[in-house]
Amino acid sequence: MATKSVDTPPTSPLLPSVVKNLPILPLREGVLFPNAILPMTLRRPGHIELVSGVGEGKQIGIVAQRDRSVEEPKPSDLLETGSVGLIHRILQTGDDHILVFCEGLARFRVIDFVSTQPQLIANVELLKDPETPRDAEAQALRDHLIETVKQVIAATPDLPDDMQITIANISHLGRLADFAGTILPGLSFPERQGLLSELNVVARLRRVDELALRELERIQLRQKIHIEAHGAITQAQREFYLREQLKAIRKELGEEEGNRKEIGELRQKLEAAGMPEHVKEEALKELNRLSALSPMSSEYGVARNYLEWMVSLPWSVSTGEAVDVTRAARVLDEDHYDLEKVKDRILDFLAVLQLKPGSKGPILCFTGAPGVGKTSLGKSIARALSRKFVRISLGGMHDEAEIRGHRRTYIGALPGQIIHGIRRAGANDPVFMLDEIDKLGHEFHGDPASALLEVLDPEQNFSFRDNFLDVPFDLSKVLFITTANQLDTVPDALRDRMEVLELQGYTEQEKVAIAFRYLIPRQTRENGLEMQDVEFSEEALRYIIRRYTREAGVRNLERCIGSVCRKQARRIAAGVHQKVEASEEILAQFLGPPKFRTEFEVSERTQRPGVAVGLAWTPVGGDVLFVEAGRMPGGNRGLTMTGQLGSVMQESVQAALTWVRSHGLLYGIDPEVFARSDIHVHVPSGAIPKDGPSAGVTVAVALISSLTGRRVKSDFAMTGEITLTGLILPVGGIKEKVLAAKRSGIRNVAIPTDNEANVKEDLKAEHLGDLQIHYVRTMEALAELVLLPAE
Repeated sequence: MATKSVDTPPTSPLLPSVVKNLPILPLREGVLFPNAILPMTLRRPGHIELVSGVGEGKQIGIVAQRDRSVEEPKPSDLLETGSVGLIHRILQTGDDHILVFCEGLARFRVIDFVSTQPQLIANVELLKDPETPRDAEAQALRDHLIETVKQVIAATPDLPDDMQITIANISHLGRLADFAGTILPGLSFPERQGLLSELNVVARLRRVDELALRELERIQLRQKIHIEAHGAITQAQREFYLREQLKAIRKELGEEEGNRKEIGELRQKLEAAGMPEHVKEEALKELNRLSALSPMSSEYGVARNYLEWMVSLPWSVSTGEAVDVTRAARVLDEDHYDLEKVKDRILDFLAVLQLKPGSKGPILCFTGAPGVGKTSLGKSIARALSRKFVRISLGGMHDEAEIRGHRRTYIGALPGQIIHGIRRAGANDPVFMLDEIDKLGHEFHGDPASALLEVLDPEQNFSFRDNFLDVPFDLSKVLFITTANQLDTVPDALRDRMEVLELQGYTEQEKVAIAFRYLIPRQTRENGLEMQDVEFSEEALRYIIRRYTREAGVRNLERCIGSVCRKQARRIAAGVHQKVEASEEILAQFLGPPKFRTEFEVSERTQRPGVAVGLAWTPVGGDVLFVEAGRMPGGNRGLTMTGQLGSVMQESVQAALTWVRSHGLLYGIDPEVFARSDIHVHVPSGAIPKDGPSAGVTVAVALISSLTGRRVKSDFAMTGEITLTGLILPVGGIKEKVLAAKRSGIRNVAIPTDNEANVKEDLKAEHLGDLQIHYVRTMEALAELVLLPAE
């Protein structure tokens, strides 16, 4: 705040005793004294608009707020006393703020507010200083105040020395008090406002004299501390200069006991943490070391952080209730549809826990396509057990320290994600989900999969030792659950520690049931609709499943349902209150044209010889796979394979060609054809890598079809590994493949005879519907089954 030549009259015209319709500018903590100039930075849009509207050279009322946090103050939020100010300059200093220089003219008290919107406008009564008799007391107060303020000015580098001359020349007692209140650097906002509100000149003078004396004592004390600290410094101790200053300040303020208080609080927390005895001894040793360190030491922060972690862990806190298998079964059925095999295994494990609470359970690994309910199943288990649920994602994790933590020797060291999760849970027995375990990375920093070997071994994890804590923590009460889309990338040693539960894809009927039970109510609720605002029929859901999604889970189905709900929410927000019944026309309007037309694709692409339909397993479920074979006369290049085939699949193609060549006479194929022709095997969708042995029989059928001209039945799909002798060996992923065939409109599926057990175990009659399963053991039987007669 700047000041004027204070014994001259204000630069404004003579003010009346009452000013009407004065614009009021509220400030958070600013105080403008008469005859002082206050620079103000304004950021609130309403204030900027007010000042810009008043303009330079005009008067404005400056009043402070009672509560600085109020953004849009009302009359009741403002103090009664303020100052009339004259706006000298308005500077645009940024896109959203301005700088205003305002000169104080006189005090005022608000009589009433004429307007509160859009701006505050009030009638105010000016408060002029009464004439004060120059008696001995007033003169003594004046002289003492001037002398004190002079000493403050001399000891404060920020105040120019010529202010000493200025204050000595002020004869008006009220202006002297205002000048001192303006320039004293250590006054708080309530103290300055109190001086502004004080109308008794002698009382104001006495109050500002007390404040000036306090400020002088503070400055002198600061100088004393500086001298004491400086005297303790030698040439060898110069690096401890700031530390000595801080010690001296704490001594003067009586805060030297603060460190002892902090140590005492840590000791109390340590005693109440319920640590094992050997862990407690280690923590007490570190606490004693901390008490001997200086708070300014770099090791102090490391030791304190370590102890805070130690006392915050739930060493002896458990939240799980007694296991009730009946209740757990009810919770699992409420949260998830079907998944009977997985639920049975979970309930088996919980039954053992109910009978023998201290038993070490297995580490469960849920594997399956995205969207089949792996993560939500873990949450349901936690709810069934009344335990806390913690989840960490392992996808992309490539540093062993993210599991085990960093050693305390590193700057910024912290425990690993396992201890972080236990701390978040606040209990030592949560359900701990390690998501996407198949997507762990590894590099020169270490292999996090190897670090998980101890965590996921019930025989070892009772004494898990994090690198940061460096004391054993018992993880044996934690129920660890892992999830993966596929297990090929999981190391064998880690896979051996887990019991794998496969969550297979849902059938169309199951997806419809899940949509009605879970997805539609959730999306309706989340998009602000009522159930009567939108209606999905079973036919509409089946249309969405067939034409807009191709997945084993239900995530894309839920997205489509959510899109329909959002479109209806938009219609309602626009004033169209009409119920929407999902139909093909509505879905095409809301979701766009259908994305898949597999039923027609199969029949169209098998119209020509040389095309066979296989079945493939992918991380997102099953899928149909077209295999095309062609012959080019007069070539000498032998076999050509295209479509991004992996090494195993290429070997299957070669085995299939060998069998076809050795048994060509059975199908009327001239052996000379192979010598005079090139064979080309192509698997479309060339941008997608493909591998595995299960397409061997499909390649053989496509080759026979191409070389004989016999088309493959359009409603047949097949899978199986071929041998050179023509045997068909079993393959995996039968349920996913069969469901993919059913989604694609295929009515017959040929699978190896040895996979019959998989069909009986994983597929129910409602899964198959009108789909026929044909079991074949040899290539001869398969060719006879799927090839049409020659035309």
